[in-house]
Amino acid sequence: MTRRAILSVLIENEPGALSRVVGLFSQRGYNIETLSVAPTDDETLSRLTMISEGDDATIEQIIKQLYKIVEVVKVQDLAEIDSIEREIMLIKVRATTGDLRAEIKRTVDIFRAQVVDVTPETYTVQVVGPEDKLRAFIASMGDAKILEVVRSGATGIARGTRVLSV
Repeated sequence: MTRRAILSVLIENEPGALSRVVGLFSQRGYNIETLSVAPTDDETLSRLTMISEGDDATIEQIIKQLYKIVEVVKVQDLAEIDSIEREIMLIKVRATTGDLRAEIKRTVDIFRAQVVDVTPETYTVQVVGPEDKLRAFIASMGDAKILEVVRSGATGIARGTRVLSV
């Protein structure tokens, strides 16, 4: 049975480390659905968060292969533990009439999103949350013409005192 894995990977903050991780996925024929990378509080480490799908055996194999990369320090599947996942989406919609602008604004309020840019013809909206919230927001746009969508890719963290550290 296919499942969604949210892999949180601590890697040494060195040139080429990300390239080796992505290369591993490419060589093995695994797909990376989303990828987000940023430094951690330790300047020598970066946290890479990626989403991939596969059965349990495939996900286990991906994790084993990641550990073979010298720069990989720690790997954790956040989907397997109590965790928090967030993604940011910027969506630009055509909003030319007063009624349509009001309807978009109501939808923005319902989703606790934010209008971050306004022009006479468009609204750009920022939505933050798990993937299903972002999909639901897009679906709720109704008559609004979506001009562009940009998403950051998921990031996540374990809840409570559990930490991913060296």
